[in-house]
Amino acid sequence: MPADQLIQEGSAGGMARIVHGGGGERTQMLCGFLGSATENVCLAALLPEALKLGSEDWPAAPWIETTFRFAVQESARGQADSCEALARLAELLFLEAVRRYFTLHPRSQEAALAGMRDNLVGRALMVMHKRLYEPWTTEALARQIGLSRSSFAERFTRALGDPPMRYLAHRRLEQASLRLRDTADAINRIAYEAGYESDSAFSRAFRRMYGAPPATWRRNMAPPGGEREAGDRATQSPPR
Repeated sequence: MPADQLIQEGSAGGMARIVHGGGGERTQMLCGFLGSATENVCLAALLPEALKLGSEDWPAAPWIETTFRFAVQESARGQADSCEALARLAELLFLEAVRRYFTLHPRSQEAALAGMRDNLVGRALMVMHKRLYEPWTTEALARQIGLSRSSFAERFTRALGDPPMRYLAHRRLEQASLRLRDTADAINRIAYEAGYESDSAFSRAFRRMYGAPPATWRRNMAPPGGEREAGDRATQSPPR
């Protein structure tokens, strides 16, 4: 149902609340936003649309939990200086989340650093990640940032160690691996939407990068119980 019918405005500048549902376990969610006025958005472009971080093997997890609890208490107080304190806490929490993500995805960290060192490479990375599945060519990307094909390819390869099309292929395979791990989508659909014309071409490329064909890799990554086995058996054809 529409959230605006449920929102209860906070008193004295405190947090607005939504209390809804019932019958299941009590769950509390905290929502907020963090904005930036800077022009360099390469870092944000390299992050996934949804970033979910658990507490497993994360040294900062106890601090994260304690900080959230403090933020709730501080917001409930509604004092004049609470907003400034909460803004700083939000920045620290976001920074730690980004650090954690890049620790788990070192190749993305390398790309982010390269993009911050070279604005033109950063712009190319931003375009590629925002429109990951467009039929890019090196020449088309070079036009996007105002360089010749040769200059762009040399600059990009020097910054990231891979030419643009190889880097793009690896990022598409990374996204495909996330879908294999987290969804029950049919493998042939994932292959098609990753830009591969055939399952066999996708399987060869995936195996080169991950050491196993997609179906085997998915089974190895599945949680106990085989909740995602349907994706291996699915025969639904990709859209044409």
